[in-house]
Amino acid sequence: MKVINTELIKQAVSKLCKQICYIMPDDVNMALSNAKESERSKLGKEILAQILLNANLAKNGVAPICQDTGMVVVFIEIGQDVRLVGEYLEDAINSGVAQAYTQGYLRKSIVSEPLFERKNTLNNTPCIIHQRIVRGDKIRLEIGTKGFGSENKSVLKMLTPADGIDGVKNVFKQAVLDAGPNACPPLIIGVGIGGTMEKAAIMAKKAAFRSIDSQNQNPKYANLENELLDIARSTGIGPQGLGGDTTALKVNVEYFATHIAGLAVAININCHATRHAQMYI
Repeated sequence: MKVINTELIKQAVSKLCKQICYIMPDDVNMALSNAKESERSKLGKEILAQILLNANLAKNGVAPICQDTGMVVVFIEIGQDVRLVGEYLEDAINSGVAQAYTQGYLRKSIVSEPLFERKNTLNNTPCIIHQRIVRGDKIRLEIGTKGFGSENKSVLKMLTPADGIDGVKNVFKQAVLDAGPNACPPLIIGVGIGGTMEKAAIMAKKAAFRSIDSQNQNPKYANLENELLDIARSTGIGPQGLGGDTTALKVNVEYFATHIAGLAVAININCHATRHAQMYI
C-alpha cells in the first residue's frame, strides 16, 4: 500500500494548469509546423505561421496561448494500491485549479450555476473531474483546459445500428461544417463511439486529449481516424476558416461496448490549442 497525500495532487494540478495555458504541447506544435509546410493556401500558411508565433510568445511568458483559459477537465486514474490521506480528493483538485488561476493571473470563466444568476466563482472552479480506479500504486493525472468557442460546437447524436459507419461519418462531417471558423481551426477532434450517452461524451473528451502521434490500437478504428481526418480536410474550411487544406490536425477515436439497439456518437471539437498535459504521482 502506497500512501499519497492529496497536497501532492493539489500542487501537481496547479503546476499543470499553469503549464498548459502557456506552453503548447509538443505534439500540437509539431503538427502545426508540419501543416505550415504542407498547406497549399498562401493565406493558410500565413495564418499557421501566426499561430506558431503566438505559441512561441506564450511560451516566453508574454501572455497565455488564448485569452479563453477555459474550463479545466481532470482525468485522474488512482491505483487500487494507493491510500489517499489529507484533504478530500475533489477539494484538493479544485484547490489546485484555484491556485493556478489566481496566482497565474489566468482568466476566470466559471459561473456557479448555468441558468439564472450565472455568478462568476472568481477562481475558475469547480472543474470537471473524471475518476477511475486502476491497477497499481500510482496516480495518473491528465489535465486539459477547454475553451468554449470550440466546446460549444461539440455534438452528441444517438444513432441506430442501421445507421452504421456512414451515419457516424455524416454526423462527423456535419459537426465540422457547423463548427466552421468559430472553433478556431485547424481542429483536433475527439470522437467517442458506443457505450451510453454519457460514456460516448466522456470518451470523446478523453480522445481529444490523446497525443496527435497516437493511433487507436484497433486497426479498424485507426483506419476510421484517418478517414474522418480526410473528411474534415475535404471541407476546405482551412486555418481560421479562411480556406485551405488544414481544417483539422488530427482525429482521435475511442470506442466501447454498447447495447444491441444503440450507436451513440459524440464529437468533441477542439481548437488548434488543444491544451493538455499529464503527470504521474
